[in-house]
Amino acid sequence: LPLYPLRLQNAVLKRTVEALMERGAVVRNLENLGERSLPYKISKHNERHRRGGYFLIDLEGPPSIVSTMMDHLGRDIDVIRRGFIKHPVSKTEECSGIIPVNYQDKLIVKKK
Repeated sequence: LPLYPLRLQNAVLKRTVEALMERGAVVRNLENLGERSLPYKISKHNERHRRGGYFLIDLEGPPSIVSTMMDHLGRDIDVIRRGFIKHPVSKTEECSGIIPVNYQDKLIVKKK
């Protein structure tokens, strides 16, 4: 996102999150990485940008929304660069449950 007042950055984020949810995505987390210098000058929408605000949006959604969101964000004049990264789903271990304890063995005193 380009360098704009915080109010405008919030508007861009709100539009983006609403568009994601309209397409069936569930937003899990939103992280503001702050304002930074861009790695190189970027010309977008007839403007040259040197600084921008970086944001990460963690979401779950169908893969089909990627192309429509890339098109949507490409038309947004407040977005300089956009990208999606597939986050691998971590496998969860199934709980084997509580191992039953034989209390009778604990109650019987062993003779020596």
